[in-house]
Amino acid sequence: MERMTSPQNTPSPAVSASAATAPAATDSKRRPVRRPAQVMPATEGWDQAKNPAGRPLLQFKSPRVSQPPVHLADLTLPEREAKFKEMGLPAFRAKQLSVHYFQHYTTDPEQMSDLPKDRRAEITETMFPKLLTEIKRLTTDNGDTVKFLWRLFDGSLVESVLMRYPGRITLCVSSQCGCGMNCPFCATGQAGLTRNMSTAEILDQIVQANRVIAEGGLGNLRRDGGHDAERVTNIVFMGMGEPLANYKRVMNAVHRMVADGPEGLGMSARGITVSTVGLAPAINKLAQEGLAITFALSLHAPDDELRDELIPVNDKWKVDEVLDAAYNYYKVTGRRVSIEYALIKDMNDHPWRAELLAKKLNQRGRGWVHVNPIPLNPTPGSIWTCSEPHVMQEFIDTLIENGVPTTLRDTRGKEIDGACGQLAAAE
Repeated sequence: MERMTSPQNTPSPAVSASAATAPAATDSKRRPVRRPAQVMPATEGWDQAKNPAGRPLLQFKSPRVSQPPVHLADLTLPEREAKFKEMGLPAFRAKQLSVHYFQHYTTDPEQMSDLPKDRRAEITETMFPKLLTEIKRLTTDNGDTVKFLWRLFDGSLVESVLMRYPGRITLCVSSQCGCGMNCPFCATGQAGLTRNMSTAEILDQIVQANRVIAEGGLGNLRRDGGHDAERVTNIVFMGMGEPLANYKRVMNAVHRMVADGPEGLGMSARGITVSTVGLAPAINKLAQEGLAITFALSLHAPDDELRDELIPVNDKWKVDEVLDAAYNYYKVTGRRVSIEYALIKDMNDHPWRAELLAKKLNQRGRGWVHVNPIPLNPTPGSIWTCSEPHVMQEFIDTLIENGVPTTLRDTRGKEIDGACGQLAAAE
């Protein structure tokens, strides 16, 4: 989840010449309507790393740093069985241990009475090196949203957010320590990319969340007699990091999520959403994975002039190329694509941009995409603040009138800085 930075030494909002050249708004009598100045993206309180050409620096490869020790969740079931044979134990013990982790959510040897008593400590120490240590837990007043701060083996900090909805439970997971996409509104990326998270570090967020649920740590159960989920049912890769920049480990984690027990968590692929700021080649690769997961594109602007500044990776893959890749995902998988669009006051919320977005989406076909506008938090004095309610509604109405299915996204956890755009790991 990108985090909009708080204003510190807030600069005067930059105004683009495009404000004068944007399509003129008119009322019903075709008279020009006064439009607000075009606010352009700018960092607030920090300096954006730049390349020699003066453009925001992008990091696609993880720095060469120490990786966490191999964990059971890093391995396929056959690899676990081979590991047990190396330890002089029968292969079926790998299945027993996998059940404890993926279905009972435990790494405690005292709870593993089906394993040899004299080998339990050795087995768990070997297969369950400590990956995530909970540092802080914040819960909303009604108990339906919990934000976790985790410390990894090397001291890196990441966050995840657990949310209960009627009949389902969603976990927003992180995939990288830091981020290399260098978006000007994102606190996660201010220090750049520290490293990719391992497959097991991604999965352990889910297993530990399931343990919290089993212990009664997620509240606001239904009182209408309806079904309450008893474990995480939905995953969104919208936490810290760019998931498709850590492609191999993220895909390994997804395959483990959908694998039946005891190999994995036995989750439905349709409940898993992978989001990206627009790495077009990786989107096309994702389409070939054979997984019925949901793909979400964080677009935030339909024109290259604004998106070049708002999402720096647009320097490499322009709006049309990214939308072509998104449409290809739909064509290959049959799965409708989600377009994420954070509405930012006077920056990207103009009616003409809604018209342009609808035009670009409809040019590629109908029924293949759904737009999710995201309301930001109001931030007085900052350029990164929410659109006015009537402006937001006009943007949504324009999309709908042009035949684009659109739903204002529900944001959870604002009171604990756990809503979309608010994750930034700090103790």
